[in-house]
Amino acid sequence: MTDRRQPGTETRDRLIEAAAETLRTEGYAGTSARVIAKAAGVNSALVFYHFGGVDPLLLAALDRSSEERMRTYRESLAQVRTLEELVEAATIIYRADLEGGHITLFSELVGAGIARPELREEIVRRAEPWIEFVEGTLERVIGGSPLARLLPPRELAYAAITFYLGVNLFTHLDADRSRTEAVFALAERVAPRARLLTMRLPRRRQE
Repeated sequence: MTDRRQPGTETRDRLIEAAAETLRTEGYAGTSARVIAKAAGVNSALVFYHFGGVDPLLLAALDRSSEERMRTYRESLAQVRTLEELVEAATIIYRADLEGGHITLFSELVGAGIARPELREEIVRRAEPWIEFVEGTLERVIGGSPLARLLPPRELAYAAITFYLGVNLFTHLDADRSRTEAVFALAERVAPRARLLTMRLPRRRQE
């Protein structure tokens, strides 16, 4: 099948792919228009022509990675109905994100956002769809249960995103991943014991 993409679209795609790979391998500090353009095989001026600068290009790379991950997450979690299944799926997702480089890409931009408020605002804005997705998943799994009363899905979604971010950053320090894997192992042990807390309570009849 012939590739009918316009030259401009193809160049944008190559720059986005090169930006993501450069950020994963060189880190934010080592990522520049020149380095990205070289990896993409184009002139560095095209970074500014198509995206207006390096940071917008890196955010476009994050957006593409996030869109791909969101599709995978929705498919992976669509049939999850219990806390044990949710923990198992989350563990698989974490490992896939780590191997695929999404964690590195995300972590590098979060780290850069500490010193760059304009970048931080963009990352925070992009976190909202993930919070809503996690909240919806938790509502399906524990909604209407004693656990949901104790840990409302919205607040638990904030905690899950915060935990994921912390794991992302700590993964870079945990060379053999033993500590982060231990956290997921702990969740696997706790989930079955919390089963009673996830049972829906029958509604009381109106008198």
